[in-house]
Amino acid sequence: MPLRTRKPAVKLDRRTLLGASLGAGLILALEACGGTSAGSSGGAGGTLTWAWQLPTTWDPVTSSAGSDVQMLALVYDPITALDQEGNAIPWLAESWAYDASGTKVTFTLRAGLTFSDGSPLDATAVAKSIERGRSQQGSLIAPQMKTIKKVSASGDRDVVLELSEVDYQYPLLFAGKTGMVVNPAVFEKDAASLATQPAGSGPFEVTTYVQNDHASMKKNPNFLAADEIKVSAFDLYPQADPATVVAAVQSGQYNVARLGGAQVQQAKDAGLDVQVLDSMFVYCLDVHTGMKPFDDPAVVEALKFAIDREKIKEVANFGIGDVNYQPFPPGYVGYNPDLGEVYAYDPDKARQLLADAGYTAPVPAVFTSSGIAQAAVELIQAQLKEVGIEATIDTIPQTQHTQLVYIEHSKALAYDGFAGRESPVQAFQVLFGAEGLMNPNRTTSPELEAQLKKVKETPTDDPAYPSLLQEATRIAVTTFPNVFLYLAPSIVARKGVSDLPKSPSLRRFEGVTTS
Repeated sequence: MPLRTRKPAVKLDRRTLLGASLGAGLILALEACGGTSAGSSGGAGGTLTWAWQLPTTWDPVTSSAGSDVQMLALVYDPITALDQEGNAIPWLAESWAYDASGTKVTFTLRAGLTFSDGSPLDATAVAKSIERGRSQQGSLIAPQMKTIKKVSASGDRDVVLELSEVDYQYPLLFAGKTGMVVNPAVFEKDAASLATQPAGSGPFEVTTYVQNDHASMKKNPNFLAADEIKVSAFDLYPQADPATVVAAVQSGQYNVARLGGAQVQQAKDAGLDVQVLDSMFVYCLDVHTGMKPFDDPAVVEALKFAIDREKIKEVANFGIGDVNYQPFPPGYVGYNPDLGEVYAYDPDKARQLLADAGYTAPVPAVFTSSGIAQAAVELIQAQLKEVGIEATIDTIPQTQHTQLVYIEHSKALAYDGFAGRESPVQAFQVLFGAEGLMNPNRTTSPELEAQLKKVKETPTDDPAYPSLLQEATRIAVTTFPNVFLYLAPSIVARKGVSDLPKSPSLRRFEGVTTS
């Protein structure tokens, strides 16, 4: 197999910087010889106040929610980034190359990189950050790096990964949380402090953090694209109450806030700018096949056919978004068009599946809701009742969802959402892997594992790669209990803020101005 070398990065100009948005992670392309000059103010001014959400932690190694990548990207830089098609492009690393065997990859960093505190972000620092992520007890990104046998620095700029098997996913994987570089000077001294005091090289630095309330940040002059950050301060808040979010933006409490479909017309009537942005986010149901009644495959199969996804979308998001039966959106390399409407609404089939399995009385179940889209949860409850599944709604605080569903995996059925991942193999691991956070029973399939091995062993620019990946999607969707519902775009209301860059996953703020 020939040496696999990353092609030179595209030239950095304003159009490229603001237009090269990614498929499920970071967004920008920089010139291979270096980005903007560190320390440049870029004419920044004004404060952006964003009502979105706060992360479960400011430490990418222990972050327990996929959506945390949105907030972590404000303060950390990853090793690579993704373009609009989901291809890996340079970021902290200006290039990378696999050896002929596919078991060794070298990432070459840009010259002159620094952390936000001004200390060098060199190959030694990156190697230490990767090593911590793959070996620290309690690391939630370690499962994605199991094939790394050794990581080391070669000189100031080369980071070398020696792999236990062929794995061409690392340039994609390093575009998200797994590739976010944490300052070793901080985690070697006090790793616990990272939960509330991030230490990275991203566009902003946290100056104040009040858990469950807000985070205040200032522009990082050492950010590699500092010239493109046009605001001097950034305040981050949890998602606003749907009943008051429009009034909060009108009053200036926030100048950018996330909306639900129900608030779109109200925001327009109030004279706010409303922007709908494509997303990798798909709503879904987490199903625990180790708990009754879902330990019976017939009940799981009936569940998939019992749900009218179109009505769920209308109720939950006022019709905004697209029904989807798989974890990837149309146009993404992992999307399998042959699946079509594989579990299209068919209540008669759902009832027959239960009858054929010997159920003559309603099947009892407990359906956990953490308060998001409560109307959709109640509609699903009613649809399940129509086919013979009597689901009792168990409402838990949203702050306990991660612990109860992902960590303790103590819930049989839960309404949830999947935020996508930079590497499609990583997405499969999260959803279907033996250690996957969104795989409540923590069991996997030998057939899927064998297919994913083929995917990892295939360079992402190989013509065979898409079909191999799409076959993995078919196996997962048709053999695992996960129930995918609909794709939900990000909807924001803005006042006195320019358009946000379009990207299917991360919200980025390069080029964004306030007035």
